[in-house]
Amino acid sequence: MNFPYQEKPENTAYLQLLMLCGYALAGLLLCSVLGFIVLYLMYGEVVLLDMAALTVGDSKYLNGLKVFQILSSVGLFLAPPLFLALTERKKIKDFYGFKKPALPLLGLVILIMVVTMPFMEWTALWNQQMHLPDFLKSVEVWMKEKEGEAMRMTFIFLKIDGIGDFLFNLLTIALIPAVAEELMFRGGVQRAFQRMFNNPHVAIWLAAFIFSAIHLQFYGFLPRLLLGVLFGYLYLWTGSLWYAMLAHFVNNAYAVCIAWYLQANHLPLNQTEATLNTPWYGYVISLLAGIYLLFYYKNKANYGKQLG
Repeated sequence: MNFPYQEKPENTAYLQLLMLCGYALAGLLLCSVLGFIVLYLMYGEVVLLDMAALTVGDSKYLNGLKVFQILSSVGLFLAPPLFLALTERKKIKDFYGFKKPALPLLGLVILIMVVTMPFMEWTALWNQQMHLPDFLKSVEVWMKEKEGEAMRMTFIFLKIDGIGDFLFNLLTIALIPAVAEELMFRGGVQRAFQRMFNNPHVAIWLAAFIFSAIHLQFYGFLPRLLLGVLFGYLYLWTGSLWYAMLAHFVNNAYAVCIAWYLQANHLPLNQTEATLNTPWYGYVISLLAGIYLLFYYKNKANYGKQLG
C-alpha cells in the first residue's frame, strides 16, 4: 500500500530565530578559533603576544585581519541560515528564494542604488551630527569611542596598494558581506519575522533595525537602517535574494572604488566627507527619483510574476 508523502512542516518562526542565534554564536566561536589559527600560521607566536595590535587593527597584520574578517562573516552571517535550511530539510534555493534574476530588474537595481546615493550620504551626514542629552553623556562618549574604532578599522581595511588589494577588497568588503548578510538578515531574519507577524512591512523594518544595530556603528545607524529597508523591499517584491545581494554589493563596492580613487590621487580617505557639497535640491531629487524607481521596480516585478 502506498501512502501519500507529507512534507515535514517548518518549525515555528520563534524557534527558527532561536536556531539562527544559536548557529550564529557557534559559528562565530568556531570561526574565531580558526581565525586565530590562521593568524598564528601567518605571523607566528608573536601575534599571540601582541593582541592589542590586533584589536586596534595594526596595518602590519592587515592581510591576516582580512582573512579573519572573512571567517567571521562566514561564521556569523553565512553559515547560520544555511544550517537553518538544512535543519528544516529544505533546499536552500527554495527556502530563501533564489529564483533566476531578470536582467532588466538587475539593471534597475543598480540604477536605484546609484540614484539614491546622494540621499543616503545626506542621512549619514545628518546622523553624524547626533547629540544625546547631558544625562546620557557617558553613553555618547562610549558611542563615539566605538565609532572611532570602527572608522579606524574601516580605513585600514580600505588600504589599497595595487590591483590585487583592490580585487581582494571587493571580495572581502563588498561580495562576501553582501551574500552573507543578505542571506542572514533578509533570508533568515526577515523571513522569520514575516511568518511571525504575518506583516511584511513590520518584518522588513525589524530585520533592518537588527541589521543596522548589530554593526555597532551608531553614527551610521540611520543610513544603514534605510539600506536594510531598501534591501528588504527588493527581496519582498521579487521573492529572490539575488536583487538584494546585488544592491548590497553595489553599495559596498562603491566605497571600495572611492577608496581606491582617493588613494590613487593621494587624498585622505575621509576626503569625501570634507568635500561633499551637494545642494539641498540634489538630495530631494535623489529621494524622489529613488522612490519613483522603486515603485517602477515593484510594478515590473509584479508584471514578471504574472507572466511567470
